[in-house]
Amino acid sequence: MIYFNNVSKFYDEESPALEEINLTVNAGEFVSIVGHSGAGKTTLVKMILAEESPTHGEIFFESVNVHHLKDANLTKLRRRIGTVFQDFKLLNNKTAFENIAFAMEAVGKTDEEIKSDVPHVLELVDLSKKSHHFPRQMSGGEQQRLAIARAIINQPELIIADEPTGNLDPVNTYEIVQILKKINDLGTTVILTTHNRGVVESVGKRVITLEKGKIVRDDKNGKYVI
Repeated sequence: MIYFNNVSKFYDEESPALEEINLTVNAGEFVSIVGHSGAGKTTLVKMILAEESPTHGEIFFESVNVHHLKDANLTKLRRRIGTVFQDFKLLNNKTAFENIAFAMEAVGKTDEEIKSDVPHVLELVDLSKKSHHFPRQMSGGEQQRLAIARAIINQPELIIADEPTGNLDPVNTYEIVQILKKINDLGTTVILTTHNRGVVESVGKRVITLEKGKIVRDDKNGKYVI
């Protein structure tokens, strides 16, 4: 599904953000990317979205080099990817229902589809009773669950979750991980970046360890070793 071919990213000559990355993520995998702050985790996932360009090398989504896409096709690619971030990026002036509906409206879904689909995804993330609440009326964990609901509403093939539990307590962290695992069980590929050992070990699937921009481990047994 995703293939990095000898990818390097330099912001300056002395400190590469990524160096000689060769990586394949297959459809349906759950991959945790771990490493200390500054190891290159966020840069790597931004490359998939073409928000960052490689200094050297190529990144493919299926058979398409994402950095050769023109704007219209890049927009289409990004619609196949759902994103979840540490800071939620919710619309504070819209309710939970409206936040999700807005994502559907952006891709041209009808009012009937919105009325049908939004309640289902709210139920999936256990927010049915918060449908008419604004983000400010919700806990951090609830806001992150809403962000996940918004990310999956258009049925993306890939979810990128960049440090999604960074601001959450252990209980909410556990709940977010369980939702991501459920999404993966339903067939969606998940790439999770984290520096939380407990998160990685609770997922129990493939772990890629970055250190100073290089892949130093690729462990299929769900171990966090730095």
